[in-house]
Amino acid sequence: MSSNMEIIVATNNAGKIKEIKKILEPIGIKALSLDDINLDIDVVEDRDTLEGNAEKKATEIMEIVGKPVLADDSGLFVDALDGRPGVYSKRYAGGDSHQGNLKLLAELEGVPEEKRTAHFKSVICLAFPGESVLLAEGKLEGLIQHEEKGSNGFGYDPIFYLPQRGITLAEASNETKNQISHRALALEKLKETLLDRL
Repeated sequence: MSSNMEIIVATNNAGKIKEIKKILEPIGIKALSLDDINLDIDVVEDRDTLEGNAEKKATEIMEIVGKPVLADDSGLFVDALDGRPGVYSKRYAGGDSHQGNLKLLAELEGVPEEKRTAHFKSVICLAFPGESVLLAEGKLEGLIQHEEKGSNGFGYDPIFYLPQRGITLAEASNETKNQISHRALALEKLKETLLDRL
């Protein structure tokens, strides 16, 4: 594996691309979005695990482009709700972030502080043509608070409280997020694995 590798990232989310570039470019890996290669594709995420969805996205696109492809899937797992919304986090309230937060808060009505524990989990898959896939995961522990706070985030970030920092994930700076987020942790693990192979 050469250290001037190009990988395709299975997203057009500018924030995600920026975060991935920041972590992988220092080790000589160039990350390109689907837009960069003019590929318009929407892989159906129909597996029942984050690992399954990430691997499906990475391998399906890798088979089309013939280059290494990185894909991720993330979810919020709430202990008091038996791990829901989990793998269905994006589709929890028809894909509307604000409605998803309201639905979650309604389901946690009356649940005491100490039982509102939750974690974000991100699984990243890197698929290489003709080789096995690499998987890495990252977790961020927190609590679900009672209302939305903060505007620097999306999805469940405004209700995901970080007790050690006294803020929600949506109140954290981009710099902080890039250090502690579940995706950043998974990317760091993937980077270590790649460094061993370069």
